[in-house]
Amino acid sequence: MIEVRLAALKGAKAREYALRFLFGGSCTVLAGVIAEHYGPVVGGLFLAFPAIFPASATLLERHETEQKQKIGSDGTRRGRIVAGIDAKGAVLGAAALAIFALVVWKALPSGKPGWVIGEGLAAWMAAAAILWGLYRIQRGQRLRRARRAAGEG
Repeated sequence: MIEVRLAALKGAKAREYALRFLFGGSCTVLAGVIAEHYGPVVGGLFLAFPAIFPASATLLERHETEQKQKIGSDGTRRGRIVAGIDAKGAVLGAAALAIFALVVWKALPSGKPGWVIGEGLAAWMAAAAILWGLYRIQRGQRLRRARRAAGEG
């Protein structure tokens, strides 16, 4: 289930935010260098890279592992599961972002920039919702097959 936990912000350290900022900024600078050398289309592809994902995934994994270790459990498996779920969300978000980029790229030459961004935003939201729904359907089918295989009905 998707949820927002503002309390989780208290658990993050300034060093973790700095790491995310530096990693994201470095990816953005690299995309700019690539765009300067190979052109904006190629550079834009690299700019669409979810820049903070690697830092976020490692931090999520570490936090989950530490929480489980505090209560006497190993926590390694739980940390990996949480990082994997975050990765699936990043993939879905990146695919929706690609739809946004495609709509903006195709519509910008013939439209007003404000409307084009609005169209791209609508396409991104629709794509994200559709992809999330398809993921949920596929996940449900997998769970039903696993239950049948285990003899649960």
